[in-house]
Amino acid sequence: MAAAAVGSVTPSKSQVAYDHIRQRIEDGRYVSGFRLVLGQIAGELGVSVVPVREAIRRLEAEGLVTFEKNVGAQVALLHETEYSYTMETLALVEGAATRLSAPLLTAGHLRRAREVNREMIACLDDFIPHRFTQLNQEFHSVLFEECPNPHILDLVHRGWNRLAVLRDSTFSFVPGRARESVDEHEQIVRLIETGADPLEIELAARRHRLATLDAFHAYQDVHKRHH
Repeated sequence: MAAAAVGSVTPSKSQVAYDHIRQRIEDGRYVSGFRLVLGQIAGELGVSVVPVREAIRRLEAEGLVTFEKNVGAQVALLHETEYSYTMETLALVEGAATRLSAPLLTAGHLRRAREVNREMIACLDDFIPHRFTQLNQEFHSVLFEECPNPHILDLVHRGWNRLAVLRDSTFSFVPGRARESVDEHEQIVRLIETGADPLEIELAARRHRLATLDAFHAYQDVHKRHH
């Protein structure tokens, strides 16, 4: 009788899989955009794919996982509204920081920015969103770190830090945006190099940031229509 009672509180395989995946999403081991490979998770847990599939369906119903045809299950972007607010704010402050930095950037700065952008282009074929995002931050840092206004610079840093908490990489969701992004990087560098009007530089940097947000919103809209 006691054995039966113990057996009744043992979590089902589906529950074990659910807890396993959910914990990894919450502690950041499975970042936004992370592909959930059913067979691999089943292997780690020593169960068949069936309970893992059930667990993923539950997580999808809760909005923690998205499912795309031809892509499979992915960890959803957490805090979508917060992400939008952060990107909108960052577009403004990073644009301003880039404008104020521009007159202070040397040929060495621009050479470094182009080197990083070339690395980003090299990443496109064997696309690793996390690495691309690291390089993306490095590229923009070259252009905004010389900003002489410490308050604006502080706001830019806060925006990037908040993005790191909210998501690992938007490019996991919209990899097509990555190609446009590197082209826009070159345009911004060229504007700085040719001594363009500071406001033009600011607006180009701002549009560049908002275009990534627009691409993400377009992805979300399509995804929601499919459900």
